Formats: sequence, C-alpha cells, structure tokens
Amino acid sequence: MNAYDEYMRGIVQPMREELVNAGFTQLMNAGDVAEHMQESKGTSVIVINSVCGCAAGLARPAVIEAVQTVEKKPQHLVTVFAGQDKEATAQMRSFFEEVPPSSPSIAFWKDGNLAYFIPREQIEGQMMESVRDHVMDVLEKIVE
Repeated sequence: MNAYDEYMRGIVQPMREELVNAGFTQLMNAGDVAEHMQESKGTSVIVINSVCGCAAGLARPAVIEAVQTVEKKPQHLVTVFAGQDKEATAQMRSFFEEVPPSSPSIAFWKDGNLAYFIPREQIEGQMMESVRDHVMDVLEKIVE
C-alpha cells in the first residue's frame, strides 16, 4: 500500500464508522454487494458514501436520523464508499444503471428492484432536516 492510500484510509475511517455505528453494514467488495443485492429480502437502504462535505454534513446525519426515527424500519442498512471501495461501488451501481452515478446518494432497494433513489443533487445545498424528512417519507411509503 502506498502512502496516499494509507493517508486516505485514515481520513475516511471516521466517515465509515459514522454509518457502521448507526447499524449500517459496509459492503467492501463486489462479492459482498452481489450477495446482498441478490439474497436480501425486504427493503434495503443503501448509502453511497463519499468524502465530500455534503456527505458529512447532510447525507450521513440525515439518513442515520431518519432510520432511527421512522416507524417503518427497513430490513437492511448497507453502504458502499465511492472513491474508496471502487469495485464494490461499481458493482452496486450496476444494479441501478438507469440512474447516473452520484455520490453521496441514497438508494432504496425493495425485493430485487430499485424502489427510489435520492441523488446528490437532492442532498447538496439542502437543510439536513429536509434530507432526513425525504428519507423518512420514502421509507413510510415503501416499507411494509
């Protein structure tokens, strides 16, 4: 591993832990992603994490608060890290090629299909509360 990779690993570790500590499972390679996407039943909230400020200040806090607050809980909370776990992120994006790559973003996968997608454009520049409410609204509609 080169010095840059080691440096980035240290930078992103707290960003990974923020979601993991809230109950998200990291899918760090293509095999993990394929297994989850093909085997999981019910609803998955998928956070495509990133190092940008809107991930730190908006996406991660909003989705964490939403899943902790909402009455209808998704069955699965998973995350891939764009720019870090490249194979896992590419594999994840292959499951919803109809939407342009976007990070951070939040995908809602239900029973083998993309049920809803919140791209970066609907996160960046928003208030955290409005992103949280958006996530909660989606979950109230799609989780049984």
